[in-house]
This record gives sequence, structure tokens and C-alpha cells, in this order.
Amino acid sequence: MSIRRFWILLISVLVLQPLAPASALAADATPASHIRAEISNARLAGSGNFRWFGLKFYEARLWVSSEGYVPDTPTRNKFALDLQYARNLVGSKIAQASYDEIRKLKIGNDENQKFWLAQMSKLFPDVKEDDHITGVYLPGEGARFYLNGKLLGEIMDTEFAHAFFAIWLDKNTSAGALRSQLLENARPV
Repeated sequence: MSIRRFWILLISVLVLQPLAPASALAADATPASHIRAEISNARLAGSGNFRWFGLKFYEARLWVSSEGYVPDTPTRNKFALDLQYARNLVGSKIAQASYDEIRKLKIGNDENQKFWLAQMSKLFPDVKEDDHITGVYLPGEGARFYLNGKLLGEIMDTEFAHAFFAIWLDKNTSAGALRSQLLENARPV
């Protein structure tokens, strides 16, 4: 194989792979028991991989009820975002990355953002490859989090919940392609 052909193949794998349709990426369209307990009629709205410089960090799956997820009214309905990690990550780094994305989205003031970072740092554990962290959006209340189906805790702050899920679902997210995949079938049915 020529060097040029090798580079074309490598670039195709690293750059074009995230453009695969979400339906091709979904490994399982059956919600886990903790998601079914939170959303009795949960259905998979979409899924996709988050990559950074070609390295896969996690697969995200958005679970919605029959009322779906409507971007114009994102805080109306309960939904769950499940992240299945592809590598080991330190919990404090997950919290810091979430904080950085919330700051980029300019949601909340500096004091709120720092408070949310402290809350996430206490709550988010270190993860290993194939671990799942599931965040459940609770309309008018806040957010509940699970690790591999076991309750981690809650952050009962509506502004935090909006800011946290905006990382993936806001129109200004830094992961626009992933957002499109997550929302592929999110409309009400």
C-alpha cells in the first residue's frame, strides 16, 4: 500500500466515520431498566459517537417518551441521555469538560457555573471503558444521574439541568454533528 493511499484510508476512518447515520450506530434500541423506570415508554431518539481528533470517547444515546424532545421547548419533557464510555476517564475531568462546555454556551453566570462545577466534581465518578453514565432531565426540578444503572445522585437545580443537557442538545453545541444524530427521531409520535 502506498503512503498516499494509507493516509487517505486513515483520514477516511478518522474524519468520515462520525458522519455515519445514527441508526447504523445504535447498538441496542432497548432501554436499560433504570431508563424504563424513569421514562415508562422510552424510545431511542438517536445515537452517535463523540470523537476528538479521531479518538472515540463515548457513544451517546438520547431516550425520549412519546412526547419526544422538541428543540423549541427543550425543558418541557423528561428525557435521558446515556453516555457509554470508550475509554477510562477521571471523574473530575468529566466535570471540568462539562463546565468548559457550559461556559462556551454562556449559560448561567460565573458564580452559578463554579457552583455547578463543584457539584459535578462531587457527583461524577471515574469511569472505565464500557461504563455508562445516564443523565435524566427532570422538568421543573433538575437532573438525576446513574452509573451503570445505579443511582449516583441528583442536582436539583433547573438552570443547571438546562445548562448540562445543552452541552449536547443546544443549537450552539460544539458537537453539532452529534446533536443532529441524537435528535434524528426525537419528534413526538
